[in-house]
This record gives sequence, C-alpha cells and structure tokens, in this order.
Amino acid sequence: MTADETSGDPLGTLRRESAEITAALIQIDSTNTGDPATISDGESRCAELIRELLSEAGYEGQWCERTPGRGNLVVRIAGTDPAAPALLIHAHTDVVPADPALWRADPFGGEIIDGELWGRGAVDMKNMIGMLLAAIRSLGIEGWQPRRDIVLAFVADEEVEGADGMAYLVAEHPELFRGVTEAIGEVGGFSFEAPTGRNYAIGIGEKGVAWATLRARGVEGHGSLIPNSKSALARLTAALARITAHSWPLANDPATDTVLTHLGDALGSSVSAQSIEQDLVPLGPVAPMFSSAFRTSSALTQVHAGSKTNTVPGIAMATVDCRIAPGYETEFHRVFAELVGPDVEVSWESAPSVTAEYDTELVAAVCRAITAVDPGARAIPFVTGGATDAKALSRRGIRCYGFVPLCLPAGFNFPGMFHGIDERVPVASLETGAVILRELLLSQ
Repeated sequence: MTADETSGDPLGTLRRESAEITAALIQIDSTNTGDPATISDGESRCAELIRELLSEAGYEGQWCERTPGRGNLVVRIAGTDPAAPALLIHAHTDVVPADPALWRADPFGGEIIDGELWGRGAVDMKNMIGMLLAAIRSLGIEGWQPRRDIVLAFVADEEVEGADGMAYLVAEHPELFRGVTEAIGEVGGFSFEAPTGRNYAIGIGEKGVAWATLRARGVEGHGSLIPNSKSALARLTAALARITAHSWPLANDPATDTVLTHLGDALGSSVSAQSIEQDLVPLGPVAPMFSSAFRTSSALTQVHAGSKTNTVPGIAMATVDCRIAPGYETEFHRVFAELVGPDVEVSWESAPSVTAEYDTELVAAVCRAITAVDPGARAIPFVTGGATDAKALSRRGIRCYGFVPLCLPAGFNFPGMFHGIDERVPVASLETGAVILRELLLSQ
C-alpha cells in the first residue's frame, strides 16, 4: 500500500485500504494481559506500521515510550488557522486476550470470511485505526490541509489502565495536547435500526468506574469454636448481600436526559427511564448498550477466604465492580458505605464519569458527515458503561466524544463483538466508515 497507488481512484483506494490496514493490524498480536511478564512488543509494532503508513502520505510524528515495546505515536497536522482550537482523534493499539481454541477462525489471522473481517481488534479498536489511516492517506495525497490542527494519537495500554498509554502522555507529555479542546475516540459511531430509520450513536459520556476491594477481619480458629458474629467471612458475606440486593436509583443528569429525549425521537414514541429496558426492545442487540447508562451498577466479581473446610479464616476479601451513572458519584459513595457497614474496610480504584455537550459544532459536523455518506440516517447521543482513554483526557479539560463510524447490517450483534469470541466486522462497514471519517476531516 504505497501513496502512489492512491492517484487513480481515491475513494476506491480508501475503501480498500480501510480493510487492508485493519487486517494488517489484527495480524500483529498486541494482547494486553496486564502482566508485564506476558506482554509482548505488539503495541510498538502496531505503532511502527502506523508510522510507516502515515510517513508515506507525508506525515511524521513523535514517538513516546514509557516501557520498551509499548510505544505511542502522536502526529500533529498543522491547520491554516493556528489560533483555532485543535481536534484530537485517538485510538488504542492494544487488545484483550483471545483464546484461539474457542474461536472459529484465528483471532490474529485477519481473515475475510463471508464479507466480514475476523480477529481481535476488529471492533475494539483496530478498525478505527484502519479507517482513519485510509482517510488521512487519501487526503494527504491530495494536499489537504485542515483549518485547525488535527492531532492523531495511537496509544498503548487502554485495555488495562493507560499507565503506558494515554495517562502517561497526559501526565508526562502535555505539550502534545497543546490547544486541544475536543477529542474523538471510542465508544460510539455504530449504526442501528430503529422504527424511524437508521441511527448512528455519538458518545457524549461514560459512566464512572469504582472498583471496590472489601476486607473483613475476625477471629481465626476451628470451625466448631468460632461463632458467626466473630467470623470475617460472615461479616463480609453480610455486606455483600446488602450490596447485591440494593437497587440503585435511575440517573438524573443532563447527559442521560439528552439521550432519553433523542431515543424517543428515534423510536417514534415516548421513552421513560423507569421502563427503559422494555421501551428499547425495538433497537435489537444494541438496546442494552443504551439502557445501561441509566442506572448505577455494583457487580460482585471476586471472593477470597479460607483454605480448609474446618477452619474459620481471620481475613476475607471481595471485589465489586461499580459503574456509576453520571452525576451520582458523591451520593453513590455515601450509600455504598452504609451498605458495607462498620465491620468491613473498603479501598477504591476509581475514575469519575465523563460527559460532553451534545449541542456543539463538532457534533453538528459529525452529523453532516454521516448524512453526506448515508442520506436519511440520523445521529443520536449515547452514554457508555465502559471506561476509555477519555477519562485521562478529561483531566486536561478536553471534551471527549465517541465516534467510530460503522454502518452495520440490521441485527448485527455489535455489543457481542466487544471482547467477545469470534470478534469481527463487516468489510462494507469499514469502507463506509472510512468515507464518513474523510468527510468529517474535510469539515475541520
């Protein structure tokens, strides 16, 4: 894929390259296990390929690496108006683990089967890199220069904590984000069919993340001698029972209110937060992605205690994965402390919710790019339950949006592709998405 090849049919080459580049990235195993002993140099090899492809189109960037093999590449494309606020477009090169024994195709094969590109990263999120590079390369050959600076960031370590990726760049290389006020990344951009037609989700927020580690202490001894009132495990399980039985209130925040209003427009009927699961049934597989935004959740994920059946342990530990609806953080921690009670210690790893305004010129530009390529389609705001690099970027006051455009066939199980077995994406979706990104870039 050389730059010279794009001179004949720019859009045709763009569409072809969107799948070719995504496949080439999938074929690089950039699994992020979270364990430095088992993480390879896959992220750096992905970034090297990206650097090569951008260089062919005339764009050079800055390489930043906190840990060898976990490279990050940042490219700034200068605009004609240096005073204009810059736009960041970012994507991560790491992927979650995949067990080949469970897949119907090689998760790192990048094969096209029945019109779909298979492999880990096909939707999370090497697809965005492939589409974006195809669009940038096509514009670069034409001598395009945006009005404002466009900053491209391809980062490692999103799937675990970002310490080697975006969080590292924000903390140690803030100069890379000079003038940036808005950013586009994940999660959003996927299309879905509603009674009023096709819609594309635009991410305007994500729930807060709070991982709780609960520790209870008690008397250790023989099972016949220690009453439950002094048992660490009994104290812990009582607290967990209260947490799992609790029904968290529905969200009451401007971001979720905006989503609710637009969902009603898409469905052609009123939508209530109280009956959101039932109201969104017509949206098919993507319905849970929308409904999850409206309620805080607390999922028990691990319990550790004891080593023998006849011995009461002196310490018991559990973890709870909490996802907090926007605007509810303070109240959540107060209620959670009440549910845990005084006999259990709690420590936290947390990141706040992130929201951005929907009524902005950038969102309007995204909407225009969608309709230019897919006439009759409309956009709809979306709040994700996942955590992304937007949390790190928000610390610099950057407004973050999720938009990875994919025109998906009706009924496609898009949510099931995220971290799922047999992850794949229709090639036609990549092709259309690359053209939409090109239109968006032209407007900037």
